[in-house]
Amino acid sequence: IAKEVAKLLDLKAQLGGDESKHKFVLKTPKGTRDYSPKQMAIRERVFDTIIACFKRHGAEVIDTPVFELKETLTGKYGEDSKLIYDLKDQGGELLSLRYDLTVPFARYLAMNKITNIKRYHIAKVYRRDNPAMTRGRYREFYQCDFDIAGQFDPMIPDAECLKIVHEILSDLQLGDFLVKVNDRRILDGMFAVCGVPDSKFRTICSSVDKLDKMPWEEVRSEMVGEKGLSPEAADHIGEYVQLHGGLDLVEQLLQDPKLSQNKLAKEGLGDLKLLFEYLTLFGIAGEISFDLSLARGLDYYTGVIFEAVLLQPENNHVEEPVGVGSVAGGGRYDGLVGMFDPKGRKVPCVGVSIGIERIFSILEQRVEASQEKIRTTETQVLVASAQKKLLEERLKLVSELWDAGIKAEVLYKKNPKLLNQLQYCEDTGIPLVAIVGEQELKDGVVKLRDVATREEVNIRRESLVEEIRMRTSQP
Repeated sequence: IAKEVAKLLDLKAQLGGDESKHKFVLKTPKGTRDYSPKQMAIRERVFDTIIACFKRHGAEVIDTPVFELKETLTGKYGEDSKLIYDLKDQGGELLSLRYDLTVPFARYLAMNKITNIKRYHIAKVYRRDNPAMTRGRYREFYQCDFDIAGQFDPMIPDAECLKIVHEILSDLQLGDFLVKVNDRRILDGMFAVCGVPDSKFRTICSSVDKLDKMPWEEVRSEMVGEKGLSPEAADHIGEYVQLHGGLDLVEQLLQDPKLSQNKLAKEGLGDLKLLFEYLTLFGIAGEISFDLSLARGLDYYTGVIFEAVLLQPENNHVEEPVGVGSVAGGGRYDGLVGMFDPKGRKVPCVGVSIGIERIFSILEQRVEASQEKIRTTETQVLVASAQKKLLEERLKLVSELWDAGIKAEVLYKKNPKLLNQLQYCEDTGIPLVAIVGEQELKDGVVKLRDVATREEVNIRRESLVEEIRMRTSQP
């Protein structure tokens, strides 16, 4: 023992003794945050809404490790690859924290030779970003993904993904929103007819993707100045990327003399036409806009891409509603699973990711502004006593309630004052109090008090569970 103690003392000395205590800063790492019970209550409400929607559409749930082999993630994200968190070599494997849930999903499909699945996955992902936490950008954050993998007739799964986005944003009551849709093939076709060299497609694509944050002039100068595109090609792109509309725009571009000659663009436009027909059947075409500036920076998209933005309500000074930033996005990625498969077998996939952090920031601000009281526990009843020396009876009763599946609490004090017990219910939002007293014990009843109305009734002990269930059941 003496040896071990000496070792530990030695270790303590190396780590720096008590003198370093005052230098220690208590904070969470940059780009991360803690969640208080109140924040978690709001968060759980959001997750419940989203999961209910995913389940309504028949999805199964999976999970994957929080870190992957570094080579699994390499070369899948284009310019964003520099944001991947690499871990120190541990036992001969080079690992990285997962950057999203899509690449691990593709790895899972290839590894298990799955060619057909509809799944959702909600988990934390990691990005070595310069965090702007005020705008809901973090280094550690949740993603909520829904994906459909398998060979199906065109645009039916894609339309369902858009329907899911529409349902979730409507259910969460976030206000007006717009879902922008485009297709990678239309973009690539457009770049080709505008004279962008093949080697510059992806890098020009990531410039176009900035159009929701920067004016066209700045994007144009980035393309020409930084990325070496000819000014003519850039101007030509400008004519297209500023167009947005619905089915009418799809029809118009199918007649476009240049675009309609390009095989890729023609395919993409044909599929979008079909997509809009299905969206009309789902009754949501009104909130969907075909937007040629939508590019989505990730390299793995191959077909339809989409992004949902919340619209700030129109005010007197602004003609058009303004987007508050993306709250969901996704698209079709038919080549990703094939990148992992030793034989290159492809599994077509389409998916959507819900931007939970941004949604959560908005709802949190809304709760703060409205000063709505949020309950952080689900306790249905507090077991209380009006006289002294009834701790045993309170414990017996609370145990009966727990065993019957009732959410119940008791104060950890031998002889608490009745007023304090009632105050505790007021503070935490517990709706009912079950009061035991000597007379009630003799009569085989429990006094049940409604905290809000202050009404009290005597209930037979054997009927208590049923009564509490009835009074606290959700309408």
